[in-house]
Amino acid sequence: MSKLIKEAQEAGRLHIDSPLMGESLVSRALLATQGQREVFRMHPDVNVLKIGGQSIMDRGAKALLPILDELLKAKEEHKIILMTGGGTRARHIYNIGLELGMPTGVLSKLGDKVASQNAEILSVLLAKHGGVRIGHGDHLEQLTMFCQLGYLPITPGIPPYGFFEHPAEEGMIPPHRTDSGAFLLAENIGAKSLIYLKDEKGLYSGDPKKAKDHEKLEFYGRLSVSELTALDLDDLIVERPVLRFLKHSKSIKQFQVIDALRHPEHILAALNGEHVGTIIYQDA
Repeated sequence: MSKLIKEAQEAGRLHIDSPLMGESLVSRALLATQGQREVFRMHPDVNVLKIGGQSIMDRGAKALLPILDELLKAKEEHKIILMTGGGTRARHIYNIGLELGMPTGVLSKLGDKVASQNAEILSVLLAKHGGVRIGHGDHLEQLTMFCQLGYLPITPGIPPYGFFEHPAEEGMIPPHRTDSGAFLLAENIGAKSLIYLKDEKGLYSGDPKKAKDHEKLEFYGRLSVSELTALDLDDLIVERPVLRFLKHSKSIKQFQVIDALRHPEHILAALNGEHVGTIIYQDA
């Protein structure tokens, strides 16, 4: 426990003595001592569901409405926050920005607008059922209350890095997009689970949409983050920074990718803890 200390001189000032007092906060030895305690989980009963932009939203009513029906069933049994992807329109704006030479931080802000549009669409479609759009970081401490009152909170998936987006390791496209935002929110609210709603069963050794007929792709039902990293796959079903986040996360120890497009019923199954897609987990 920190305590008050007084400077030696008679009119000395009071200070709060703490282990971090006077530290630079970059010492490896110091930082290694700070991660041992259990992390407080703000919303341990809330499930974070990220709905794909290109894989779900962009496909229109036939794809989206059956999924919304399942989400409405699920919210009667589970506390949920829904996060939206950007999809094809985000890719289009990235392309225009790249042609114009926009830096990565500007591209991040442009992509944010598209994910926000999708959140607005969902909040309108679900308005009469309690769908409510919240902004980046708005009212996150109230998520459990929203869910208990019958609301379904919806927020854009892209994290609010904006101009402060990290430089990409390769190319210029912002590395932290909506998959990353969903993980970061789930981790920092101490969520019960993180589920990505996609249009594929889960992770394959290649992109099923681009595979030739003669190619046989291997499906991975369950693997650790180190196993997945060691595979060094050319393509992934989630953004690569998510793997780095999982490796160091304190609350989220695994996430699941499911095919909600063809099997909307898998949403409730995954919320109930069933293995219906690909589970990627943190190494012990």
